[in-house]
Amino acid sequence: MQLLQAVLLLLAAGVSAVWIGRARRHYGEADQPALFSAMLGLILAAASGACGAASLIGIDLEEAHQWLERASLLLGLPLIAAAALTLARRWRWSRPNWGRAILGLCVFFELARQLGWSEPYAFGLMLASALLVAYAAALQWPASLPTAVGLAAGVLLLGTAPLPNSLLIDNPLSELRPLLLAIASPLIAALLVHLPGSATEDQPAAT
Repeated sequence: MQLLQAVLLLLAAGVSAVWIGRARRHYGEADQPALFSAMLGLILAAASGACGAASLIGIDLEEAHQWLERASLLLGLPLIAAAALTLARRWRWSRPNWGRAILGLCVFFELARQLGWSEPYAFGLMLASALLVAYAAALQWPASLPTAVGLAAGVLLLGTAPLPNSLLIDNPLSELRPLLLAIASPLIAALLVHLPGSATEDQPAAT
């Protein structure tokens, strides 16, 4: 079952990354950094699935798999959520701003690890990411397709959130995290490619 989940994550996230990559040509220059960041998040998820599958068939990539899994959850998914929010709100973030966002996520992750707050930080970040995806989807109402797929993706991401040990309960869906991400990946891609973006809108740019 774990091998099947890993393979499904590899295929679903990989295809979704290609889908967004092909859709980028229809967007203006202002939207390219957001779409690239979302594509990077999906590539991290696909790489996590690939390493997980390789580890399960006897290839010694467990350490790489663990690192990519953390990077996918704590860097990739927040980037996807931020991309959905900026496209849905027609905000323009410059490439330096996206670089700062990536650097900030890396710094806060390390700071939380040093302070022993890794578990609540991971839970809060995943919760925020899921809610941002759902919010971006809700902004598309009454367009039914992006609203439905985005809300479904947000619910699936909520299911992947690792609960802190201090809560004394386990997430019953934790063993299904790769499967949930595999299902959520094409839904996220469908949401992103249906968001209006800012290419044709005269909105203030974030510098």
